[in-house]
Amino acid sequence: MRYADGPTVEVSTTIHAPIETVWALVTDLDLPARFSTEFLGATWLDEPPAVGARFVGRSHHPALGAWETTSHVSRYDPPNRFGWDVTDPVQPSASWWFELSEDPAGVSLRYGSRIGPAPSGLTFAITRRPDKEELIIARRLEELQQNMTATLAGIKELAEVAT
Repeated sequence: MRYADGPTVEVSTTIHAPIETVWALVTDLDLPARFSTEFLGATWLDEPPAVGARFVGRSHHPALGAWETTSHVSRYDPPNRFGWDVTDPVQPSASWWFELSEDPAGVSLRYGSRIGPAPSGLTFAITRRPDKEELIIARRLEELQQNMTATLAGIKELAEVAT
């Protein structure tokens, strides 16, 4: 997988709770910070929530240090879709999304992320070691998947305890 391919990772779970409960959790910008080793939280810049609303997210990675990015809500369809593009809504450095749907077992929740197409912190590592691009991307997708899985487990626990 190469950066130009738009590497993507998605995780999912089923939650035994009302969809409105799960929706309230996935649209809480700070909630993933409780479960992620990288994401530290976010603050709205515009009146939320709506397509186009902006927020500043804060993150930290041992290899890159701390950084902030401005994201733009790109998907907002309560209670089914919430997503955002990082840095630029037209050419994002990453895109993130939650998708919810009701099924007989409860709420199916999917959490996804796509890297690129615009440059990101990952681009620096790839530029320094182009021969290792596939390995760098694979490792990054693994890190994202671990944090996303932990976030979904946290959301599931909070939602199911609330009902």
